[in-house]
Formats: sequence, structure tokens, C-alpha cells
Amino acid sequence: MTKTGKFGAIRAGAGRLRAERAIEGETVAAHARQSHRPARSVTVNLAESPLGWLLARGMIDQRQFDAGEKLRGDWERANLSPSITMRWDAAPRSGGYRGGSDHLEPTERQAAARQRFDAAMTALGRDLNDIAWRVICSGEAMPMAEKALGWPVRSGRLVLRLALDRLADFYRLP
Repeated sequence: MTKTGKFGAIRAGAGRLRAERAIEGETVAAHARQSHRPARSVTVNLAESPLGWLLARGMIDQRQFDAGEKLRGDWERANLSPSITMRWDAAPRSGGYRGGSDHLEPTERQAAARQRFDAAMTALGRDLNDIAWRVICSGEAMPMAEKALGWPVRSGRLVLRLALDRLADFYRLP
């Protein structure tokens, strides 16, 4: 089964939900059309994340998944996850186009992502941001998050759906 989503062609099968994603910040101008296309892309298994798992089984819809991915993207761009080793960021290439289309320096992009993440968590409120952070950002499986929060089994999915709907409204997703 193949369908087109936010991340390009999404192919499902054999327990996987694969999609092509452009490597962020790497674009080259197309010679004939003057439009931008991804310079390189990678195939990712969206079902590896708890949100992808829920999407693949029809427990959340595409809008909720996209909202969760935006929050996780802001989390990662803000570099909020704990690190225990040195940074292995790629060195900038000589010549060519660098960075995103927003013309921000890397630290400015990181600060902007941190502001978006903080605003999104504030929009969720105290009751919803804990489950959202655990499942979306930390990547905890739903049963582990429910146990850590002291919730009954299968109650976290309903609360996460509410959080994802609120995130979709915050990010103004259609």
C-alpha cells in the first residue's frame, strides 16, 4: 500500500511504514525550473516510533501524527535531549547552499525551535504535556508511559489523542 503524506510517498507492508525524508538543510537549485529539490534523502521506518506504531494500526489519524512529528522535530532541533558524548554534526560543505530557507544561524534555529517547543508544551497544559513528552519526545512505549504516570492500562492512548489534537490546533495543521 502506498499513499502520499507530509513526508512524501509512504509505503506500508511487512510490519513497516516507510517514507522518504529529505535531509534537513540540504537543497540544491534545479537547473531548469529554479525550484528547490532535496539534495539527498533517506528512507525511514515511521513505525519505529510510538506515534508511527499508533498510526500504522489506525489508532491515530494523519493530522495527529503530523502534529506529534512537528513537536518531536522541534524537540530535536532545539537539541533538548540529553547527550553523553561529543557532537557528531556534519561539517559544513565548502561552497553551495548552506542552512535552511529561514536564513538563521544554527544557534538561532536552535533557539527558535526551543521557543516553539516551549510554546507547544504550554499550549498543551499541565494535564497533557507529560504524556506527550513521554511518548513523542522521549519515545516511551504507551504501556511504559502509563505505568510511569500511574494510569490505568489503555487510558494513555485517549489522553495522547487529546494532546495530539491540541498540538495540531497549535501548529495550525489542516
